[in-house]
Amino acid sequence: MEIGIDSFAAIVTDPDTGLTLSGADRLNHLIEEIERADEVGLDSFGVGEHHRQEYLDAAPAVILAAAAARTKRIRLNSAVTVLSADDPVRVFQQFSTLDLISCGRAEIVVGRGSSVEAYPLFGLDLHEYDALFAEKLDLLLKLRDDPHVHWQGRFRAPLSGQGVFPRPQQPSLPIWVGVGGTPESFVRAGRLGLPLMVAIIGGDFRRFRPLVDLYRQAGKAAGHPEEALRVGIHAFGFVAETSQAARDAFYPGYARMIETIGRERGWPAPSRARFDAECGPSGAYLIGGIQDVVDKAVHVHKVLGGVSRLTFQMTNVVMKHEQMLRAIELLGQEVGPLVRERLTLQSR
Repeated sequence: MEIGIDSFAAIVTDPDTGLTLSGADRLNHLIEEIERADEVGLDSFGVGEHHRQEYLDAAPAVILAAAAARTKRIRLNSAVTVLSADDPVRVFQQFSTLDLISCGRAEIVVGRGSSVEAYPLFGLDLHEYDALFAEKLDLLLKLRDDPHVHWQGRFRAPLSGQGVFPRPQQPSLPIWVGVGGTPESFVRAGRLGLPLMVAIIGGDFRRFRPLVDLYRQAGKAAGHPEEALRVGIHAFGFVAETSQAARDAFYPGYARMIETIGRERGWPAPSRARFDAECGPSGAYLIGGIQDVVDKAVHVHKVLGGVSRLTFQMTNVVMKHEQMLRAIELLGQEVGPLVRERLTLQSR
């Protein structure tokens, strides 16, 4: 199992001083976090895409390119690229450029987006939410395979063989499909034979097993080899020396973020009791001490029939930079090796 981190590059408030970091300081802290993740042996780091005042990740490929110049091994991906609201040609060019800067470490995770602000911003009709994604994913995959594409669709000017450059260093730029809980999205990813990244923000991991099985069945029926049908899981995660320390450190920023989003979406106000329940053995959060998180990671792998990549959504809007760096160290140096050891023993 690969283990990585995802960040939404949210604006952060220092819990000790109450001061909000400048955008420059926050982004440079994020680059340091990616550097640390590389140093401690984590496998991937993803940066999200939002077009809102409280986030700084409207251009994730730019952030990842800055990180690429300061890292050596870690794979760098979007989390996710809102493909429905973008031009597949530009997305391909940006991530091909990132791939060259990183010497072959770029990946794209594409999705429709859980937030909708990009649609009016770029003059798109939200009612075309799924049709936009399906058409643009089709074009992106064609561009990956051939620099001179002949293509026509509803939402973009046709291509008549113009060259799309630069080309990436990797022979085939990895493209994952990011999904929530819509069965049709799982089936589409399976039919296309693309790796799947499932965002799980609450509830029991086991409730996603039928959807993951649906993905694998669709992929198998379409003739794709089993090794192509990789499953990734994206979930809230954080590690500290003890379970109590991890929960106490993560909750204030988590509560502020959930309260902000919840006001728009009609969610109930966050509560510490519900948060602690999600951090428990049957909950969806990988937040706790080292052994708690190891046990939960192994549990996720088991109940979903095998997980290729587990990414920890560690964005927190009220946390000291030093705490985040320490959590990254624990994840890479302690949790990762123990998870791999446990899974190796279980496979024998």
